[in-house]
Amino acid sequence: MQNLKARSNLVYGGYEKAPNRAFLKAVGLSDDDIAKPLVGVAVTWGEMGPCNIHTLALGNVAKEGVRAGGGTPRLFAIPLVIDGIAMGSEGMKYSLVSREVIANSVEMVVNAHGYDGIVAISGCDKTTPGLLMALARINIPSAIMYAGTTLPGNFKGRPITIQDVYEAVGAYSKGKITAEDLRLMEDNAIPTAGTCGGLYTANTMGMITEALGMALLGSSSPPAVDAQRTKYAYETGKAAMRAMELGIKPRDVMTFEAFENAVTLLMASGGSTNGVLHLLAIAREAGVNLTLDDFDRIGKRTPEIVNMKPGGEYTMYDLHKVGGAPLILKKLAEAGLLHLDALTITGRTLGKELEAYKIPDVPHDHIVRDVKNPFLPYGGIKILKGTLAPEGAVIKVSATSVRKHRGPAKVFDSEEEAFKAVTSGKIQEGDVVIIRYEGPKGGPGMREMLAVTAAIAGQGLGDKVALVTDGRFSGATRGISVGHVAPEAAVGGPIALVQDGDIINIDVDAGRIDLEVSQEELQRRAKEWKPKPPKYTSGLLAQYASLVSSASEGAVLKPKL
Repeated sequence: MQNLKARSNLVYGGYEKAPNRAFLKAVGLSDDDIAKPLVGVAVTWGEMGPCNIHTLALGNVAKEGVRAGGGTPRLFAIPLVIDGIAMGSEGMKYSLVSREVIANSVEMVVNAHGYDGIVAISGCDKTTPGLLMALARINIPSAIMYAGTTLPGNFKGRPITIQDVYEAVGAYSKGKITAEDLRLMEDNAIPTAGTCGGLYTANTMGMITEALGMALLGSSSPPAVDAQRTKYAYETGKAAMRAMELGIKPRDVMTFEAFENAVTLLMASGGSTNGVLHLLAIAREAGVNLTLDDFDRIGKRTPEIVNMKPGGEYTMYDLHKVGGAPLILKKLAEAGLLHLDALTITGRTLGKELEAYKIPDVPHDHIVRDVKNPFLPYGGIKILKGTLAPEGAVIKVSATSVRKHRGPAKVFDSEEEAFKAVTSGKIQEGDVVIIRYEGPKGGPGMREMLAVTAAIAGQGLGDKVALVTDGRFSGATRGISVGHVAPEAAVGGPIALVQDGDIINIDVDAGRIDLEVSQEELQRRAKEWKPKPPKYTSGLLAQYASLVSSASEGAVLKPKL
């Protein structure tokens, strides 16, 4: 496999690189090991929470797959943020930032050490898009595996997820549940290793790895504690080596057609709105011109055929038992909604992979339906534009039955202010809660508003109060929640000009979100508006705020050249 070592030979080949090889021999590699392709195994691992606690073990299994395929693996850990822990605090500002840190970290390690290929193991929300961004950017033979979900929790005989705990906080603040019940949920919501159990961001992005063709079919749905995880980790290591032998690189796989497949899966499943932000960012790294208009176009032609939390009834574990992502993809393929000739890392097309994949012969219509009999006639995510969001905004229509909401604005310049208002009973039926200066630049970091939306839902106002923000939402959010409003408040977007009492009109079917204030009045307010001083003047968040782009572009970093 000497011809597969074009990169590593530049670092370790020839007599003049004897000092470089000495470092590898110091950690136990032989001349035979060094003569093989060197493959970086990037593992997003840490002990901060359950989402990635198990990934190190899976990385070691993936190493054996690399060895079986003829390579020499080199495992390294990548930092991450556990969104559910950071939620509702200053720490959440680092969540989206971590996506860029992950991508940059993989680029740094792989390029600095001249690795010939990459195996990536992801877990919590930002780890999957961050790793995919890195694979697209570096563009050497690669494969990725999502490390899986937790099993459902249990509360008084019914299954629960972390979503129930967040909403229980709102219920408790209204005296609807006891402190004992809240504690029972807290103790039992996450019973095993793995990511949050519903179709939230982590599980959404896990399935997207399959739709993009960058992961083995069926690999995203087995729970973290399922023995299939070990099998898939081993096979993913081998798959990276096979891709190397075939000369398949990530950009060969992540084409515009592959991204259309991924967006189609996102819409059909009713996945997280964060999927929009992340797919835009991954596409940019892959050199693919994906835009919000593509999401809107695909969403109109793709019905929602999946019934999963937060808007539905079931968990990722339930989906796994009936066939996982391949079942959804097969339903879409049968309806002619996928590019079946799209290449995958196996060297075979998506169509051939789906033909070979065996779906369990069990009833599944309660979770996944045929396209002709959908849960919704359109995709689970809708792109909105209008006078409040000229560049665009997103709403998860599968998480609410409300299609129109018109009401007075109650304006807050931070998530904390809004949360205090909700829990103290200051938000009334019909209100439109505006949370601004929480965008990519203004936050900075575009925090998720799960604590606020869950508190609203827990008070029984989920379909009676709208929340509009230039920040983001968790995949666990439900209700009338419009996020990613662009341009954001920090750059003087219309959301910065909203005042208490202004009427906001949300019309999902028309794809509109409008501020019902005259142009003359808005022009007057714009002249008086002044940008807020930066919240951070040093450190990572200051660096991020100075470089980050609009949410309508995926909130990617754009170096000032």
